[in-house]
Amino acid sequence: MRALNVAAPWGFDAIQVVDKPDPTPGPGEVLVRMKAVSLNYRDLLMVQGMYGRAPTSSGDVITPFSDGCGVVEAVGVGVTRVKPGDRVATLFFQGWISGPATLEKAGTALGFPIPGAGAELQTFNQDGVSKVPDFLSDQQVATLPCAALTAWRALFEDADLQPGDTVVLQGTGGVSVFGLQFAHAAGLRTLITSSSDEKLARAKALGADHLVNYKTTPDWAGPVRTATGGRGADFIMEVGGGGTIQQSMRAIRIGGHISIIGIVAGAGDAFNPAALIGNAAKLQGVFVGSRDMFEAMCRAIELHNIQPVVDKVFPFTEVKAAFAAMAAGEHFGKIVLEF
Repeated sequence: MRALNVAAPWGFDAIQVVDKPDPTPGPGEVLVRMKAVSLNYRDLLMVQGMYGRAPTSSGDVITPFSDGCGVVEAVGVGVTRVKPGDRVATLFFQGWISGPATLEKAGTALGFPIPGAGAELQTFNQDGVSKVPDFLSDQQVATLPCAALTAWRALFEDADLQPGDTVVLQGTGGVSVFGLQFAHAAGLRTLITSSSDEKLARAKALGADHLVNYKTTPDWAGPVRTATGGRGADFIMEVGGGGTIQQSMRAIRIGGHISIIGIVAGAGDAFNPAALIGNAAKLQGVFVGSRDMFEAMCRAIELHNIQPVVDKVFPFTEVKAAFAAMAAGEHFGKIVLEF
C-alpha cells in the first residue's frame, strides 16, 4: 500500500509517497481502507516541522493527517465497536473518549505523535473511530473530526448561548464555515468576516445574517456593534490570533465568550489583559474535542441535514498542490484529498 511520509528538512518538498507493507490489526484494533482525508492548518504546520505540542526533531518521520473517512476492512481480536464494511471517521484524539481534557488525552492526536490517516490502509484503536451519517459523502465525512468538532465544541460545549444570540465567525476557512452552519441551524444570529466579497456571498447563501469585508472595513468591531444595537457579540470564534484579538475585544459584549482557535493572522500587536477587566469577557482556548462530542455533533448534522462544504478536491498524490492552495487561502470551507 502507499502512504504519505514527511521528515526533516520538512516543507512541502519533503512530502513523499512511499510504498509500505499492508498493516495488520492487532487486538482491539481495526484496519481501515481510507477513502479521503481533509487538510487542517495544523497539518500545514506539521509538514513544515513547526507543530508545537511536541516539537518535531530531525529523527521524526510523520504520516500526516488526523481527519479521514474510510471503510473497515478487518478487525483484531476483541473489537466490538465496528465490523468489516462499516464506514467510519477517524477521531482526532484517539484516547479522548469522554469527560474533560487531560494531558494524557491530548497526547493521543493523530498525525503526530500517532501515525495519521494519510495512507491507503491504516490501523487504529477501535476507540479511535466512529460511525458516521449515511447521507454524507466520503469527502464530507473527512472534514468532520477536527474543523467541525472544534466549531461544535466552541459553540455548544464551552459557550452558554441561547437562540437569537449573536455569534461572529472570522474568515471562511473550515472551522468558521462549520461554525456558521451550526449556529444558523441552532437559531443564532451570525456575522461573518472575509477579505473576499465572493466568499461573503457564499456565506450569505449558507445563512449568514451580516457580512463584513475586513479588507475594506478593518475596524470590523464597529459593524458588530451596529448589528447588535451597541451591545456587542455574545460569542466570537477567534481564528486570527494576535492579528485579530484586538478587534474581538472591541466587538464582544460584557460577559461575552471568545473562543481562541487559531493564529492564522499572525502575532499582531501586544494584547493588554486589562481589557478583560473592563468587559469581563471570557477567553478560552479550544483544541477539538472528545468522541462523545463528535457523536453528539453527528446526530445534529443528521437531524438538520447539514452538508459540509468541500471546496477543493485533489488526488492524495497531489498533496503538495493541496497544501499550496491552503497556504494561499484559496479555499472556502475545506480542502480534501481522495485515495
